[in-house]
Amino acid sequence: MAVFVALGAFLMTLAGGWVAQRVTDRRHLVLGLAGGLMLGVVGLDLLPEALEAAGTPVFGVPAALLLFVGGFLVAHLVERLLAARQAAHGADGQRVPQVGLAAAAAMVGHSLMDGIALGAAFQISGSMGVAVALAVISHDFADGFNTYTLTSLYGNARRKALLMLFAAAVAPVVGAATTLLFTLPEELLGGYLGFFGGALLYLAAAEILPEAHHTHPARSTLLCTVGGVGFIWLVVGIAE
Repeated sequence: MAVFVALGAFLMTLAGGWVAQRVTDRRHLVLGLAGGLMLGVVGLDLLPEALEAAGTPVFGVPAALLLFVGGFLVAHLVERLLAARQAAHGADGQRVPQVGLAAAAAMVGHSLMDGIALGAAFQISGSMGVAVALAVISHDFADGFNTYTLTSLYGNARRKALLMLFAAAVAPVVGAATTLLFTLPEELLGGYLGFFGGALLYLAAAEILPEAHHTHPARSTLLCTVGGVGFIWLVVGIAE
């Protein structure tokens, strides 16, 4: 059942990527929406789940929050190192394609964990599986949208963006299938969500949103960002 439901996540992810590539003539709106979706996923979905699953304090601070900050710093460090390497080869001021691929790979990893969470929920009970399935399928549209946008934003070819999109779409199905063999400890899953949330927040705040408002500082861009956050809020509320 979990694998069958994960096929819905597969289709929804592809739909999100299709929308992202079809509206390239309004790139600022795409980036604004992507930034809002990413912000909503981090603040309203990933971080609360991480705190619930791995909230054990480490020297007075919940482990999930420490990993959240760590993910933010690692994303910043990786981007700086790649940018410095690019500048050393005479490409200063240009976006580094490897950063986009790394960010998209993180989205694929997140989609894989979505599938694992889906399979684990169905192992507990059918009702819990349905609730998790609703959340996964709904926000996988945002995952597909963001995966394609992140890959193409950094100058990667359309073929690579489509490849990463397909990988993100297949990942939930693979993740759900693996739960037939093992289950992931809740604390480890929470730690992963915290770390990934920090990295995703960095990309949204430091890259996606500044680019959206720099290229076309329109009120419609801001509305798309707010709309993206509102959409994730709606998804989380329905799932609960």
